[in-house]
Amino acid sequence: MSGPPAPGKPERKDPVTRLYKWIYKGLERTVYMGVQYTYPKRFVSPLGYLGVLTGITFLVLGVTGGLLMIYYQPTLTGCGSITCAFASVQNINNNVPYGWLLRNIHYTSSNAMVLLAVLHMYYQYFSGRFKIKNEVLWVTGILLGIITGVEAYSGYDLIFNQRAGLAIEIGSSLANSSPVIGPQLRIAVFGQGFTDFILRLYAGHVFILPMIMIILVFIHFPRYLVFDIPVIATVVGGLLLVAAMFPVPLGIPYNPSNGQLTIPEWYLTGIYALLRTEFNKFVMGGLMPALLFLMAIVVPFVDTSKKLSWKDRPFFTALGITTIAQIIITTAWGFYVNPNTNPSCVILGHAISGTLCRLYVNPDYYFASMLGVTALSFVSTYAFLRYLKGRERVRKAAAPMGPILTRKWVYIIFLALILAQVALNGLAAEASSASLNNLTLFDVGAILVTFGIIAHLYRYSQSLPF
Repeated sequence: MSGPPAPGKPERKDPVTRLYKWIYKGLERTVYMGVQYTYPKRFVSPLGYLGVLTGITFLVLGVTGGLLMIYYQPTLTGCGSITCAFASVQNINNNVPYGWLLRNIHYTSSNAMVLLAVLHMYYQYFSGRFKIKNEVLWVTGILLGIITGVEAYSGYDLIFNQRAGLAIEIGSSLANSSPVIGPQLRIAVFGQGFTDFILRLYAGHVFILPMIMIILVFIHFPRYLVFDIPVIATVVGGLLLVAAMFPVPLGIPYNPSNGQLTIPEWYLTGIYALLRTEFNKFVMGGLMPALLFLMAIVVPFVDTSKKLSWKDRPFFTALGITTIAQIIITTAWGFYVNPNTNPSCVILGHAISGTLCRLYVNPDYYFASMLGVTALSFVSTYAFLRYLKGRERVRKAAAPMGPILTRKWVYIIFLALILAQVALNGLAAEASSASLNNLTLFDVGAILVTFGIIAHLYRYSQSLPF
């Protein structure tokens, strides 16, 4: 056996250790080492990870989007009767190896990122965590949320199908309706026509907007990040499950004379409903959403109390619940289509029939439902929280709960999950060998989700008494 190294003689290190030391020293003075990552050893509520998960989803979008760029063509002419943009996406979906997989994951991740960003904002709001940090983080978070929506809008328009054409027309008319600079703004953003717009859309989606988001992320993300592999695996697995169960349709090529009814993505239907009231486009589609975002931005400058819990802030909690109710009701109105196939109606004193009438949202019903939901949600939430505080039930409700599962049941569930994990791996291999693409994607997603559940169950067991 060899003894310790002689005094003054350098200690020998294996190649892996030397490589690690070299990388560590090289990154020691970079921004990556300035951020401190926390790897929790015990179960922590997933709600605290929503910001990190939004960032992870952004990385998934970057990787899948970069691979899709190799085959996508941001042009409209030169591909016969359909646009090259649509034809290239069709080629990715049908001919490129694993192109369907990348496109489904990319589309699902874009929807997930919008949803995670909204959930992250409301978690910070109701938990009062925005008071612990500072106003800059909150404001940059709201800006990131707005840009995330614009990025998602520009992304699903790149396919240039019927739904994308509708979204482009709405965006162009909304920009044109802006006071004073409307026509100039429309030309600057959308160009003189679809050919100009597809290039602007492509540049904005793959470079301009992501660069702005990356800059804001460096300001928004705190120094201490909770980086939990099981939670990330669960979310990525969930993305694969949703992508397998709800594959994104290709749609039909855009044709302005088609007349086919189509609805924008769910995160835009609220604005779509406002525009369909046929009131002033700028007020409905520009000013009202801007007021909602402005209200969100000023929250940390108005809610300056020392109280953090939503139970101790009845006014602001009721206000937050009201905004959620408004988002739900406006989104629901955006999906509304008159079921009568040949209606006739009067809009602003003019008789209208056909597609426009089927999409018309009666402003009397629309704003009446908005006011009713606003009053009901605010008053009921505020009154309920005041009642709880008056009866001192908040303190009892916040008391720690006992263990939900005994150690015996944890072992039983743990063993069942291990067996399920083995079975899922076998099913995934069988589905892959049989070229069942969606089933393979589903099984892989289930494997990742099961891994996350097993890890959390193990952490939970560490807090149980022996």
